[in-house]
Amino acid sequence: MEQYYVYILTNKVNTTLYIGVTNNLIRRIYEHKHKLIPGFSSRYHLVKLVYYEIYEQIENAISREKQLKNGNRERKINLINSFNPGWKDIYDDICR
Repeated sequence: MEQYYVYILTNKVNTTLYIGVTNNLIRRIYEHKHKLIPGFSSRYHLVKLVYYEIYEQIENAISREKQLKNGNRERKINLINSFNPGWKDIYDDICR
């Protein structure tokens, strides 16, 4: 069964947030970390994975991504804090 992920990245000092959706979280975060795809995340050095959710249907993942993107910063911060209070980069944890 296919899985889809909504994720949030930030930079080393947690000042900028990026929300994305993918069907391969490990590959996509690798691309962000190595700046393989030009754009917002590479321009602002968003390489720290601090949050993700898993969905079985792409439509649900896209809907959630839009919901998060349209939410205010405080809600995003609260969501990250509830999942990852230390804002630790959890990329290595998902690679295991």
